[in-house]
Amino acid sequence: MDRILEPEVMDNDIEAYEYDQMDFTEVNTDFALLASKLGRNEGKVLDIGTGTARIPIILSDLCPKWHITAVDLAESMLKLARQNIKKASKSEQITLTLVDGKKMSYEDNTFDLVISNSLVHHIPNPLDLFYEIDRVVKPDGNILIRDLLRPVSENDIEEIVTEANLDYNPRQKQLFKDSLRAALTIMEIENILWQIGWHNAQIYQSSPRHWTIINIKLR
Repeated sequence: MDRILEPEVMDNDIEAYEYDQMDFTEVNTDFALLASKLGRNEGKVLDIGTGTARIPIILSDLCPKWHITAVDLAESMLKLARQNIKKASKSEQITLTLVDGKKMSYEDNTFDLVISNSLVHHIPNPLDLFYEIDRVVKPDGNILIRDLLRPVSENDIEEIVTEANLDYNPRQKQLFKDSLRAALTIMEIENILWQIGWHNAQIYQSSPRHWTIINIKLR
């Protein structure tokens, strides 16, 4: 099936709240555990498309000496992220900023680790995001990107939602389906990696509905 774009920015208080109430604890923890193995004992980490900051909060517990800069383009998401970070007492370790991941103001070679989870499917031209990640990560830094995998058909989407057995209300299920339709295939991601020159990148299907890029050696 062809890719069907969804809005790039979920900057709506109601949708942001619905998103934050969706239980991604298992997949977020898995992602954070993987990220924790890719950085140094101390370092600067950038989380692009942080949403409501659930992953940085988990990661800050796993790696208490890391400083995490968490950015998002949706103020509605960051509003909830601030509340979540304050509740978790992580304000000193996590810095939140309203930033477009496709055109960031950070200097070249700034971060030891760049991570992004479930952002790529929001970007009309994901190559723009990948170029920015390539620019801001240090030459010896690492990258972890994960996102949804676009199913072959609408029937597959319905099966994925059913088999996931998610305790979602109708609006949350619709958001999930829209995200699956907007996601990329592994072949499309491989083409992006080829264009940007990440020839040593490891990309694999990490679950029935996710792909992962891990531990890219840049230069």
